[in-house]
Amino acid sequence: MQAAMPARLEALIQESCIECHDKDTAKGSLDLTALPFDLSNRAVSERWVRIHDRVESGEMPPKAADLPKEQRAEMVQCLDQDLYATDHREVMNQGRGFLRRLNRDEYEQNLRDVLQLPDLDIRDILPEDRQGHRFNKTSEMLDMSRVQLAAYLDAAEAALRAAMVTEPAPPPVLKRRIVGTDLFPGTGTFGNRESMFFARNNKYIQWERKDEKEVIKAGAKDESIEMALFRAASWPYIGNPKGFVAPHSGKYKVRFSARAVLQQPGFTYIPARQPVPMTFRTRKPAGADIINEVRAEGGVIDIQPEQKVHETTLNMRQGEAFEYSLLGLPMPLAQNPNGSGPTYRYPPFPEGGQPGVAVQWIEVEGPLPPDQWPPASHRVLFDELGIDVKPNKERERDEASRLLRRFIQTASRQPVPEEAVGMFLTLIHQRLEKGSPFREAMLTGYKAFLASSDFIYLREPKTKDDHFAIASRLSHFLTNSRPDAALQDLAAKQRLRDPQILRQETQRIIASTGFDRFVKNFTDYWLNLRQIRRDDPDIRLFPEYRFDEYLVDSMERETRTFFTAMILENLPASVLVSADFVYANDRLAKHYELPPLSGSALRKVTLPKGSPWGGLLTQASILKVSANGSGTSPVVRGAWVMERLIGKPPPPPPPSVPAVEPDIRGAKTIRDLLALHTTSKSCAGCHARFDPVGLALENFDVLGGWRTRYRGSEEGDRITGIDRAGHDFSYTLAAPVDAAGKLLDGRTFKDVHDLKAILAADSRQLARNLLHQFTVYSTGTPVRYSDRPEIEAMLDTCAPDGFRVRDLLLALVQSRIFLGQP
Repeated sequence: MQAAMPARLEALIQESCIECHDKDTAKGSLDLTALPFDLSNRAVSERWVRIHDRVESGEMPPKAADLPKEQRAEMVQCLDQDLYATDHREVMNQGRGFLRRLNRDEYEQNLRDVLQLPDLDIRDILPEDRQGHRFNKTSEMLDMSRVQLAAYLDAAEAALRAAMVTEPAPPPVLKRRIVGTDLFPGTGTFGNRESMFFARNNKYIQWERKDEKEVIKAGAKDESIEMALFRAASWPYIGNPKGFVAPHSGKYKVRFSARAVLQQPGFTYIPARQPVPMTFRTRKPAGADIINEVRAEGGVIDIQPEQKVHETTLNMRQGEAFEYSLLGLPMPLAQNPNGSGPTYRYPPFPEGGQPGVAVQWIEVEGPLPPDQWPPASHRVLFDELGIDVKPNKERERDEASRLLRRFIQTASRQPVPEEAVGMFLTLIHQRLEKGSPFREAMLTGYKAFLASSDFIYLREPKTKDDHFAIASRLSHFLTNSRPDAALQDLAAKQRLRDPQILRQETQRIIASTGFDRFVKNFTDYWLNLRQIRRDDPDIRLFPEYRFDEYLVDSMERETRTFFTAMILENLPASVLVSADFVYANDRLAKHYELPPLSGSALRKVTLPKGSPWGGLLTQASILKVSANGSGTSPVVRGAWVMERLIGKPPPPPPPSVPAVEPDIRGAKTIRDLLALHTTSKSCAGCHARFDPVGLALENFDVLGGWRTRYRGSEEGDRITGIDRAGHDFSYTLAAPVDAAGKLLDGRTFKDVHDLKAILAADSRQLARNLLHQFTVYSTGTPVRYSDRPEIEAMLDTCAPDGFRVRDLLLALVQSRIFLGQP
């Protein structure tokens, strides 16, 4: 053991630790006799930090008698002094973290804002960013290679080409009114009349086959005909207005008249009793069996029982069509016996009728022209030079210098040194000398700047005058993009270290529309919502979830809405695990066993007494991303919750130990499997950290629905029926769920209610974890050892009001961790 270790610390380790952690024993693969005390080595330092934390928490030594209370405190203090001093010295000399590259989401949004192209799509030109500490914003993972630099150059050029126009006028605006039989590609579709038919006076129109062609042609002008749509035989739905494709890329205004109806036997319909949610999807025209890119556009629209005109905007690419998509409605079972044409089997007719919509007409207008021509994006590049961009030959160099400086001033987030400007200008001059058109020469200089370190990298604030770095850090934290003009102005005036101004700016940005990008990106990675559509439910065991995209969409929106409320309403950190409300719509109300709600819009709903839901911990989206499609694992869920919500991540499992897989036959309970899995003391000791938390969540199935018994395929009581898509199902109800458990510290619980109370009682730890998540996301560097006292000081400040989430965020933004060392 190195002599650099303090003598008293070495004595304490010899007395209390070496017996289990020498070269012969090395429990937990830790040999303290071989572990140096060189804390300047990051890997070594991280091991000593883990040792410090486990001794401080009382986990090691596991028996209190092996290290009495006074000696434990002394050992912790010895370690703390050296760990803090070494890390603090490094921070003072080198800063908290590395220079950070913009990830591809941030780069795209920066270009959108600089070029005034809100719908620019260049993200996929860039390689996927690596993740560290769960986020795609970690400095050490955002490295740069020649491949990535080439991709940034390609993305910059694609963006600049999209910003520049060469036509003397915008594309002509197409206006089309679609009625009658032009509302659908044909007179029928997959699923037969049960899925779609044309109607007049609420009744199916029977076409005479001999003159069907002429009648349908005439029907394209008949505004008395409605197109009645009830279900989709395939996803995405292939029903779209006949013959319409976008002639040019851009935004299209769509107005349509529709009402919600209930299909009755005999292919008639009556007004519905509840609204039917609908959206549009855009893609290249194709058959149902051809997979291509599909995008939901226009938002979710609740079609009401009363006929009403709706309006939305679709962002369409040239050559794309738009399709009707009704949410939450079942698909029929297609059957092709002996290779014949498909027949369809529907589930039993819903009581009262099959919900759908009847559409009377659609009006399409677009692409919508910009407010001026050339558009704002072109003016960012060429000011008032117009479409031709041809200054007088003798003024080319002067104009090139003016335009480049103007562009750099617009695009840069901090002053750019004159020598850097000179390099970009030299590139432009070289192109002009070789005879390149002025426009192309300018694009070369712009592209070089947009792929340069001045644009791609975010700097760590290090001095008291580094206000531009603070502005960029704040804006990329809360909007995933560059600072706006107001924030840049404050940076130029060096006013961002004023606590009151910084607080006001943070509040202003939180209230802006750009804050939605923070909510989406942060929850995508912290809570893994970007993977919510991974692992479809096993329809053998969970037939009620077949094709239920509306449920999954609602689950995702609920969590983003809830997290937004945590900040905007300044809710206490305890809502991470427990709350007396949820955000629900019609589909989630059913899922959460609440009184019925009407419509797709999410609203705050107070939970009835005794409800197991409430808080992020038991939201359906969280329960889905922490499970797989066929079963739930207390190991996986428990570890997920402890790492992401509680902030106490378990160590990685030994590589030779297999995962615990649920027995979908129903023969063995999960507790039986865990007992077999954790027969060794080392396995059992580790699993005791997280398995109990996962066991408390076993009453929730793979999509967060409540259950009291496990489902299986062989053992248990047989349940049969026909699912929402007309398929036969058969599964068993096997062993009852036992959600009781015992935490590592000895506290016991009988169900999820008890667990919530235990976890919510330690709201300081929940708040500490949030601060850790915000820190790595905003600075690109996880909380360092020398940051810990400041984290605790922030918690002390927020404690009297119950660790409210916006207060935590504001405290971080005003801390030395965020602002750098003054």
